[in-house]
Amino acid sequence: MIKTWLIAATALILLSGCSKDIEEFNKPAEYWYEKMVTAVSNGNLEKADSYFSSLQSEHISSPFLSEATMIMAQAHMAHEEYLLADHFLDEYIRRYANPAGREYAEFLKIKAKFLALPNPGRDQGLIDDTLRSIDTFKGSYPYSTYMPLVHSMETQLQLARGVLNEHIAQLYDRLGKPKGSAFYRDIAPVTWIDQKEIVQAEIPWYRKMFEGDGTSSWYDFMIPKTRNVISMDDNATK
Repeated sequence: MIKTWLIAATALILLSGCSKDIEEFNKPAEYWYEKMVTAVSNGNLEKADSYFSSLQSEHISSPFLSEATMIMAQAHMAHEEYLLADHFLDEYIRRYANPAGREYAEFLKIKAKFLALPNPGRDQGLIDDTLRSIDTFKGSYPYSTYMPLVHSMETQLQLARGVLNEHIAQLYDRLGKPKGSAFYRDIAPVTWIDQKEIVQAEIPWYRKMFEGDGTSSWYDFMIPKTRNVISMDDNATK
C-alpha cells in the first residue's frame, strides 16, 4: 500500500512538473520580457536566451524586442561571451536600430571584438578585423561621442599588431629569411610612437616558458643552427 502511494505521488509530481513546462507558451510579451530580465539579473543566460526566443517567436512585432535584444547583447558581453554578444548586436542593427542606436551598437561590436583579445599575439586575424571595423566606424561617425574610446582601442590594437609583427620578423631573422623579416616589418609600422617608450606586456611565467620573449625560447637549443634550402635561396636572391 505504501509502495503504491509513493509511486502515485512520484508520478503526480512528475506530471505536475511537465504540465508546468507545457504551460510556458502563448504568454503576453510582458511576461516573457520580465522573465528574461529576471534571468539576466540572476546570471542565468541560458534561461534568458530561452525566454528571449519565446518573446521573439510569439510576439514578432512587439516593441519589447528592441530593448530585449540590446539587453541580451550587453548581458553576453558582461559574461565574456563575445560571439553571442556580436550575434545579438547584428540582430539589433538589422531589425531595430534607429541612427543613434545603430551608432551605439556598432561601437559595442568593436568593443566586443577588442575584449575578445586577451592574448593579442595569438589572433592576428581578429586584430586586423577589429582595426578594419574601427576604420569603418570612424568614416561613418567622425563626430561620435564614443570616438575617444575608439581611438584608445585603436592605439592599443596598433601597438599589439606592431609587437606581433616584430616578433614574427625576429623569428624570420633567426631562420635566416630576410625577405620574410622585411615583409612583416613593413606592415603598417607604428611610426608615430617612439619604440623606446613602448612598455611590453607582462607575460605570465607559465606562458613565457613556451612562448618565449619574441627573441628566443627555452627550447632554442633544440633548433638546428643549419639553414634549410629555402633559407639559402632567400640569401642568394637578396
